[in-house]
Amino acid sequence: MQQFKRPLYLAAGWLALLLGAIGVALPLLPTTPFVILAAFFFSKGSERLHQKLLNQPTFGPIIKAWEKYHVIPHKVKLVSTTMMITMVSYPLFFRPFALWLKVLVIFTVFYGMWFVWRYRSEPEFVSVARYMDKV
Repeated sequence: MQQFKRPLYLAAGWLALLLGAIGVALPLLPTTPFVILAAFFFSKGSERLHQKLLNQPTFGPIIKAWEKYHVIPHKVKLVSTTMMITMVSYPLFFRPFALWLKVLVIFTVFYGMWFVWRYRSEPEFVSVARYMDKV
């Protein structure tokens, strides 16, 4: 059974990484969750690919923060939200689309923003230490 799992994890990791790369240009596919998902699949299928992703300068620190503390840095949240809103604003307001398609786009963008913003921006112990220093 293990011989079948590894190729599936690798394929899922590459697919998630591809979707994340597409998400850089398309606002409906948020990049960060797909890169985090790719890291998860690579951790199960190939430690070498997982380490390569962790050592990547742009996404490595984000993935490490996620794996260690389940946090998405505040800067990443701001950039992803700004990009999603910016990329869909023009077509939504100035291009003719069916209403149902506009609603779908808005729902998808809000879902992406909800996913990114529902996680902490820093580990809890950092927040507690900051609070304790002020008291």
